[in-house]
Amino acid sequence: MQMTLSFVPSQTEMETAFYRKDGSYDGLFFVAVRTTGIFCRPSCSSCPKRENVEFFLSLREAVLAGYRPCKRCRPEISLGQPPPWVSQLMERVEARSGQKLSSDDWQELGITPERARRWFQDHYGMTFVDWCRSRRLARAFAQIREGEPLDDVVFAHGYDSYSGFREAFAKTFGVPPGQAKTQRYIAVELIETPLGLVVAGAVDEGLCLLDYCDCRSLERHYATLRQRFDSAVLPVSHPHLDRLKTELGEYFAGERTTFTVPVALEGTPFQVTVWQELQRIPHGATIAYDELAQRIGQPTAMRAVARANGTNRISIVVPCHRVIGKDGSLTGYGGGLWRKRLLLELERTGQLPGN
Repeated sequence: MQMTLSFVPSQTEMETAFYRKDGSYDGLFFVAVRTTGIFCRPSCSSCPKRENVEFFLSLREAVLAGYRPCKRCRPEISLGQPPPWVSQLMERVEARSGQKLSSDDWQELGITPERARRWFQDHYGMTFVDWCRSRRLARAFAQIREGEPLDDVVFAHGYDSYSGFREAFAKTFGVPPGQAKTQRYIAVELIETPLGLVVAGAVDEGLCLLDYCDCRSLERHYATLRQRFDSAVLPVSHPHLDRLKTELGEYFAGERTTFTVPVALEGTPFQVTVWQELQRIPHGATIAYDELAQRIGQPTAMRAVARANGTNRISIVVPCHRVIGKDGSLTGYGGGLWRKRLLLELERTGQLPGN
């Protein structure tokens, strides 16, 4: 079914969401208050009178209209960028070749280890200490596969002994360093998008994860990937992820309607069948769950189809957002209905609302 409706929220819907303080609309629109000259997220706790409120579909429009950002809800902080302190922390770790940060480093950066632990746990599915360890071991892993002497690798990455390195390596990869040349891993990277920070994962066969960092299912996806691929998750680059970043940029610019990056669909035979059918839904079109069930030859399996749709781990590229309710309603989406609306509007018009 071709989309004929705009998925931009109506004035009434925006008013209702704002006065309900509905955080699922954060990022979909902004609320400006004429009497104070500020603009907020829909979830902001402020409660101005209705006659003093106006709505904007982008941060840029609100700023150009002369409004300044609310100091309470901070709407100017882009959903697509990690906080500056995280970037500084990563740069410091890389500059020290993955060595542990000293107390002076933490003090100079003005960051507490606990704050870093929480952020990396929420966005990478691992603590900051685990992230640092994974970075060191990933570099060691690559060097071993390239044939560098094991002794050189061990001491180059800050390990005092071969036994300590071997224990850490085996804990991460499930095999001793001597078997590194035959061991696989899942490479993960954070990618900035107009809809927020996403985490992408890839194995040699293709893309195996693309999910929003604030998605509640992210930790479950990590666990499933580790089990399905029997591999460690490492924060490193991969050619498939480089290709994905390029194609996502083109997609959000309205210049790409299909993705060519390969995907690695790991699931039950039924799930894989549903996910493959999702990839056949044309850009700019939507279908209902019952039609999706009919397309895979199981017209009575609508609930099972909906569950498989909800367990899709590769958002956007495997377009589960193109499945809507039979009555045209958006229904659920793991990344939030506001993201589903924006994706459909992008595909309908060729640009995100407000651009």
